[in-house]
Amino acid sequence: MTDEKLCLTLRVVVPDPTQRDANVEVRALVDGRDILADAFAEGPGEDPQYLLVPDGPLTATSEPHEVRLAEASCTEGCCGALYVTIQRDGDYVLWDEWRNPEEDEVDLPTFRFEAQEYQREVERATADRSWEWPARTVARLLERDLRERTDWLARWECELGALSAWPWEPHQVNVFLFHPGRSAIREDRPWLQFRIILAVSSGDPADQAERLAEQLFAADPRQAAEVCGGSTDFARQLGYSWPQIRRA
Repeated sequence: MTDEKLCLTLRVVVPDPTQRDANVEVRALVDGRDILADAFAEGPGEDPQYLLVPDGPLTATSEPHEVRLAEASCTEGCCGALYVTIQRDGDYVLWDEWRNPEEDEVDLPTFRFEAQEYQREVERATADRSWEWPARTVARLLERDLRERTDWLARWECELGALSAWPWEPHQVNVFLFHPGRSAIREDRPWLQFRIILAVSSGDPADQAERLAEQLFAADPRQAAEVCGGSTDFARQLGYSWPQIRRA
């Protein structure tokens, strides 16, 4: 490492809607150099839903912590991922101790950023939602509301998994639920995953998120959902039908 101070730019890349299964990703540029392009070609950068959140993993503190910047398209366990350790060191932020579980060494140096400039860029990228399309904004606002009201699923023996809005399905939000919960997976008990598809328009995202939240709170969400995970045997034990395979 030298005394040279570098400039970090965080860029959100939204794939073309025709690229089915392609992910929205955060690309880290150091002095304009895309470090993922140089060091990790096996998959995309992490989703901004993980990296670009208030006080999120890119925030530097005096306590070093490891952050995953990218994962192989086929999963980390198959072809690896790119990790970096981030730490505030006085007036600077360091990115070092690069790691890929599938490689002996990652060919990247220690990067040294001026701390105030670094934090401004993290805050700028976190606040910038200009890249979102309406369904993605609705999904973000709706998820925040659903997670704040944690009791709404308890009566239905369900647990909230995730919400997603994908570029190749620009007019819908997907809500994923676990029944009876993730603990059943860990404890080797019967479990199912459900998906609820919610239609989204070009109207005000906040109004739509509020309306959809009330819609979900009003009734057993499983009644409007489709089984999308678990097993045929688990579905039978829990009293549900396993979806039929659609043939072309």
